[in-house]
Amino acid sequence: MDALPDAAYVYMVRCTGGQLYTGWTNHPAARLKAHQSGKGARYTRAHGAVGFAYIERCADKRTALHREVALKKLSKAEKEVLCAAWRAAGCPDMNIQVKYVPGTFELSLGAQFFAEYTDVDAVIALGCVIQGDTRHFDFICQGVTQGITQLQIQWNMPIAFGVLTVGDMQQALDRCGGRHGNKGDEAAATAINMVKLQIDMEAASPDHEPDRRNIN
Repeated sequence: MDALPDAAYVYMVRCTGGQLYTGWTNHPAARLKAHQSGKGARYTRAHGAVGFAYIERCADKRTALHREVALKKLSKAEKEVLCAAWRAAGCPDMNIQVKYVPGTFELSLGAQFFAEYTDVDAVIALGCVIQGDTRHFDFICQGVTQGITQLQIQWNMPIAFGVLTVGDMQQALDRCGGRHGNKGDEAAATAINMVKLQIDMEAASPDHEPDRRNIN
């Protein structure tokens, strides 16, 4: 797997005895090769490296380092849950397109661009709105919620809602890889489950050929 430009990754490598080693890198393929050749970390030199058990792409090195710390704090059982979900998803990073919009309010239009101009099976809208002193918070939250809901129906496409609506920055950090988990991971799982449901429903209706683009 080739790394995307400016991307950073956290990963878990499965060792020969079943152990999991957690680290970060800018180049997953090269890093795995280093672990397997005995040129990686001291732990994998001692325990061997079979292959990746989990990979997660982050926006930059700083984000990856924070996520690495969070993963290392998980119990072995919690790590295995992540690894199982990653295997079940069957969605390698090269199949994921990432784009950024100026703010949370623009997520709806950004999601529509994906529906209209790409052939993706689902869109995951991620953002964060922090409560301020005015009602601006309420208007933004209401607008993006209604926009995402409308898009799903209009385009007959799963669009997962991964927008945090919180009271302060700490609440946001707690929910993006902190003590309250990772709401982005949950949104991704929702998108995958909805795509699978749509595929199952289409397969059960062979005479029905839905137009997955702008059915209204």
